[in-house]
Amino acid sequence: MFRADLNCDLGESFGRYQLGEQKEILKYITSANIACGFHAGDPSVMRETVKLAIEHGVKIGAHPGLPDLNGFGRREMKITPQEGYDIVVYQIGALNGFLATFGEEMQHVKPHGALYNMAAKDSELAHAIAQAVYDVSPSLVLFGLASSELTTAGESIGLRTAHEVFADRTYQSDGSLTSRQQSDALITDTNKSVAQVVRMVTEGKVISQQNTEVMIKADTICIHGDGDHAVSFAKYIKETLESNSIVVSAVF
Repeated sequence: MFRADLNCDLGESFGRYQLGEQKEILKYITSANIACGFHAGDPSVMRETVKLAIEHGVKIGAHPGLPDLNGFGRREMKITPQEGYDIVVYQIGALNGFLATFGEEMQHVKPHGALYNMAAKDSELAHAIAQAVYDVSPSLVLFGLASSELTTAGESIGLRTAHEVFADRTYQSDGSLTSRQQSDALITDTNKSVAQVVRMVTEGKVISQQNTEVMIKADTICIHGDGDHAVSFAKYIKETLESNSIVVSAVF
């Protein structure tokens, strides 16, 4: 029996700016990565997203990003490992405050956007982020790109670590994600996207853009909640996984 977690980035609205259909997509996912105010989100959005996730029985994680609201945290910034450590601790603390008001515990931490991609390749930054998570609570699960520097750092420090794959992204031959600056970074064909996910979970393989077979570990699958058809895609991927004898449940 195969098993996989379905996670989604949520809480990314800000003030009057509304992004995504949270209430609907929460019906189909098992883990929510909630923005903590640096790349998206605000205190009221964080509280409401936590409340909705709890109501739907979805596990909650912090989604710390770079301090870049205008760039949605997707622009790289030159930060030191210590700065990486500090911004992760700060944002985990912000979300933990809201969780405490509901008597709920945090399941995981997943860096966002450029911070996530930088940590996938930079071992020093990856270690700083893993250390930040561990120092806040060794019981937290660290989500990172499958077989990256971030998952390596998490495992070496003693954290439970979930190797993450992406439903709508293409891969390079080294196992990294295709840069969003390239036209072929996203998979827009729903059937192709879901077929890729099923193969990653059941066979541990993905075909790269260089047409090579790459071994990959898939503990958790990221789906994006801000697309035009995000809710219908979430429903479809969950149903397809289950029809392929894959149990959809939180990571641990």
